[in-house]
Amino acid sequence: MLYQLSYTPAGEVRGYRRRRAKASICAKVAVMHGSNIQPIPSQLLLLAYRAGVFPMADSRDDPEIFWVEPRERATIPLDEYSPSRSLRKVLRQDRFRVSCNEAFGQVVRACAAPRMVPGSDSDNAAEGNAESGSWISHRIEASYRQLRDIGHAHSVECWQDGADGEELVGGLYGVSFDRVFCGESMFSRADNASKVALSWLVAAMRWAGFVLLDCQFMTDHLASLGAVAMPQEDYVMRVKAAQGEPACSLPRSFAAIHEEAAGSPGKLIAQSFTHTS
Repeated sequence: MLYQLSYTPAGEVRGYRRRRAKASICAKVAVMHGSNIQPIPSQLLLLAYRAGVFPMADSRDDPEIFWVEPRERATIPLDEYSPSRSLRKVLRQDRFRVSCNEAFGQVVRACAAPRMVPGSDSDNAAEGNAESGSWISHRIEASYRQLRDIGHAHSVECWQDGADGEELVGGLYGVSFDRVFCGESMFSRADNASKVALSWLVAAMRWAGFVLLDCQFMTDHLASLGAVAMPQEDYVMRVKAAQGEPACSLPRSFAAIHEEAAGSPGKLIAQSFTHTS
């Protein structure tokens, strides 16, 4: 199953304002023409996220972007997140090798591929509804690559051994600033892969001292994972309250988990959630 962490097809999103965000933001965004990809300037993109808005496109090849401001925001409370008993079992078994920023480009491209509109809380690639297009245009992909290069975008990857060696079977990516992580999209090609990636992300954020995990639009799938909705105004206040540096970066937090785990990182991740179950 391939789905945005907050996935709703761009043409079918409800409960948001499709707008130019703040004039001071929009005025700086040049419209791209021709075949050359002109990324959104990184500092402009971070300014938008701090203002509670983010870019989307109408299709993979769309050269233009529009700014989105949801009326209601989905977040996953870090202290309340509790994976199911079955998912904790998967984590303890270390069915996947989990990494951070090891294959950022591959994760974004997998998330941008045609996907199944989520119709259930299943993580099985064989289930789902009709395919939809992608809001992750080539321009948006290039923009997040730039953010990754300056340390403000990260990916989580799940790997499994395959016929031709280790294969990327799931993951997610998003934007990081202050003590906030804005999940952009996730994908799964193996049972529970994206859920494992999300659990690792939550554990790493808690380890690093982050306080806010944004999922953009609420969906049934996100609700099943513990997401809660709040008014956009409250979300913006939470972003402002999360200003300041975390104890360490997300990549460093992932590395610390591996170092602490002594060869069984999934078991350590699962144990970190037992007090919330």
